[in-house]
Amino acid sequence: MRIFHSADWHLGHSLLGVSREYEHRLFLAWLLETLETAAADALILAGDIFDTANPPASAQALFYRFLVEAKQRCPQLDVVAVAGNHDSPARLEAPAPLLAAMGVRVVGVLPRRDDGRIDARDLLFPLRDRRGETAALCAAVPFLRPADVPVVAGDASPVDGYRRVYSEIAAAAGRNNLPLLATGHCYLAGTHLSELSERKIFGGNQHALPLETFPDEIAYAALGHLHLPQAVGGRAHIRFSGSPIPLSLSEDRYPHQVVQIDLDASGISAIAPLAVPRSVPILRLPGGAPQPLAALVAALRKLDPPDDLPAERHPFLEVSVLLEKPEPALRQQIEEALAGKAVRLLKIVSHYPGARDALADVLPELHLCEMPPEEVFLRRYAQKHAGEPSPALLAAFHTLLEQAEAGEEG
Repeated sequence: MRIFHSADWHLGHSLLGVSREYEHRLFLAWLLETLETAAADALILAGDIFDTANPPASAQALFYRFLVEAKQRCPQLDVVAVAGNHDSPARLEAPAPLLAAMGVRVVGVLPRRDDGRIDARDLLFPLRDRRGETAALCAAVPFLRPADVPVVAGDASPVDGYRRVYSEIAAAAGRNNLPLLATGHCYLAGTHLSELSERKIFGGNQHALPLETFPDEIAYAALGHLHLPQAVGGRAHIRFSGSPIPLSLSEDRYPHQVVQIDLDASGISAIAPLAVPRSVPILRLPGGAPQPLAALVAALRKLDPPDDLPAERHPFLEVSVLLEKPEPALRQQIEEALAGKAVRLLKIVSHYPGARDALADVLPELHLCEMPPEEVFLRRYAQKHAGEPSPALLAAFHTLLEQAEAGEEG
């Protein structure tokens, strides 16, 4: 059978005030065509389907329209989707009965029985091959919040709670003697993250999970949260699919993709990343060290982007300029150099030389909207107090942040 793994769609996302709906529409159209052409049997979505807990109606319409069209074009397609840290678990699960009737399974929260053990029956879903026979199981594990993995006596850290979650599920699935695929929305040790577009999460950047979190019984771990596609620790079957579009300007060189997994009687037979076409280019000039304003303006005047593209496909542009002091007319000079050119100026990064007046000491300015919440907190704390916040205070901040994000849906 053939399974597709994707994650981190972030429907409803905007980049420095610019809606990404056009790019998402093109991605979803490409994915529909790819699923049909490749004769896909299943699609696994590993979280962060939406960009916020309370996504706009247009983003929800995109998602549900995609599901309907996917089932129309591939009637036997099994779809399994889980909540990420950006998603509202309750909102994602609200239409679950309707979606289940059409072969789409969604899981927002980790179900437990009265005795506290995981109710694997609500997490393990059959994946059918092209003959309609169950050929594998998918353990649909959503983003795990602190309440999902409480620390119990004998556990060295919250990481042990994650191991127990996957061990319990693997044990429940083992009775079926079928290949087991499992989702996860987390951060693993030894991986690379995009600081400007990935929130730090419990079980994530505070608690980097080891590879051993996933027991050997798991044939493939379909992971979400990190936007850079990557296999973990040299193990091809433990993998982040990455986001299908760049979610910050710094992700311009990421190889955005979905992953195709083939299974045969012996298990995983092939894993193939499929590149997602880039619909809107990103230009980051000058491309190396920032240049003085006069040199940058001269380079922008020579810029010659295609002028026959629709406005939605005009490249996003970031420019980096080296200044000795603040320049009041900076934006005006840059915009004049770009007059009549088919680009969208999204960001101007001003750099100022450090104490030794060397490029190695140049410090960039960050826009507040680009900073992860923890970075804003840490910078504000540093302004008011000496040193860094205590681990207890930082943990309290993350608890409040999660409560605030969960409250968006109310």
